[in-house]
Amino acid sequence: MSDVISHAARQAALDASFGPHLEVVCERSARALEAAGYQSMLVHSGSQLVVFEDDRTYPFETNAPFKVWNPLSGAPDSVVYFQPGQRPLLVLYSPADYWHKPAALPQAYWTRHFEIRAVNDLQAARKALPADLSRTAYIGEPATAPDWGMAAVNPPRLIRHLDFDRAVKTPYELVCLREASRLGALGHLAAAQAFKDGASELEIELAFLRACGQREKDLPYNPIIALNENGSVLHYQLLERQPPGERHSFLIDAGAQFAGYASDITRTYSFRDADFAALIAKMDHLQQTLCAQVRPGIDWRDIHLRTHQLTGELLRDADITSCGADEAVATGVTKVFLPHGIGHLLGLEVHDVGGFMRGPDDGDIPRPDGHPTLRLTRVLQEGFVVTMEPGIYFIDQLLESAKSDSRSSRINWPRIAQLRRFGGIRIEDDLVVTRTGSENLTRGAFSI
Repeated sequence: MSDVISHAARQAALDASFGPHLEVVCERSARALEAAGYQSMLVHSGSQLVVFEDDRTYPFETNAPFKVWNPLSGAPDSVVYFQPGQRPLLVLYSPADYWHKPAALPQAYWTRHFEIRAVNDLQAARKALPADLSRTAYIGEPATAPDWGMAAVNPPRLIRHLDFDRAVKTPYELVCLREASRLGALGHLAAAQAFKDGASELEIELAFLRACGQREKDLPYNPIIALNENGSVLHYQLLERQPPGERHSFLIDAGAQFAGYASDITRTYSFRDADFAALIAKMDHLQQTLCAQVRPGIDWRDIHLRTHQLTGELLRDADITSCGADEAVATGVTKVFLPHGIGHLLGLEVHDVGGFMRGPDDGDIPRPDGHPTLRLTRVLQEGFVVTMEPGIYFIDQLLESAKSDSRSSRINWPRIAQLRRFGGIRIEDDLVVTRTGSENLTRGAFSI
């Protein structure tokens, strides 16, 4: 019964919040069109791409600028036409096809807010749109843009205005993101149990998918399922079919998707090693310390730099390094163990757009010197959704480089030899910036 009530409450929240969400999207789009000098926009869902020298297609992914208007998926070559002051028009491309099931006319909470026209060929799609598109900007892949007499394809000023505003999420978007977190947490719990039961990497991923109720193509990104030393590969992409002879650790970076919105969650587990479990606990404490810093007005770059200071302390406390935190940061020792950024914007894309913008017309905010992989440099605002993902890793390439220079004397190499088999640790949560602090979507999802 509780699941039924939860589903009903979620549907009610979606129904109540989508209309105001669309009003915000229309207002932002109208401002962007005025700033860029266009009358209207045509937003493309994306095209089905064919595999080279074959008649198969790649898995279809809906373009994010289309998803912000509606949660329609699996409808390639559909478009949303928007002109300020008019009801948004959705032209649904649903060709007659007995090889594949075409997109069906949607019947959902959001459809009453659109004029919807279903067409079965691209000629009919053109006729469903205004005759004159000479002041219309097209948003979509340039290679598949139709020749319909539009003014421009992806004009930079229009795109920047739209991308900048997307960082602040509407209440509807937060409903979707909370549900994506709930689904992701279900998958993570199932994956952790599969690891404990002795499953292979492939079997763990299948457990994750089953619990989420999603196919791999439905997820926002391919899951990272890494046993033992594979956890040292930041974007590990393989899935071993057989479990390892000895089990030491498990790192999973995986999320789910709901109505086009993503979750991005990472957890690390020790099999039976108490020392490594204690190190994971230290990283979890570090991560929660960083989460507590998330609030409006905070420069994300400061959180990133603070992460390296705290990492230096953790490394010394864990006897991985022999120097203090200040020295570890100054000499680049922390970068040996933490070579990536602390997080990024999250939403319609896992690494959502607009992370560097000072403003729609004000250029970008630079990364701190010596930190080229940081994906977010903006000052946090209420409504931002960010990931928080500190970690330490035992990466052979970086360790070998450090061993050949002055950093070598600051690293406890016998300790490294003990820890290499575990690969690494990463803890990642998704957080909404609120008026006074933040809401941890991930911890909330795991708690229920």
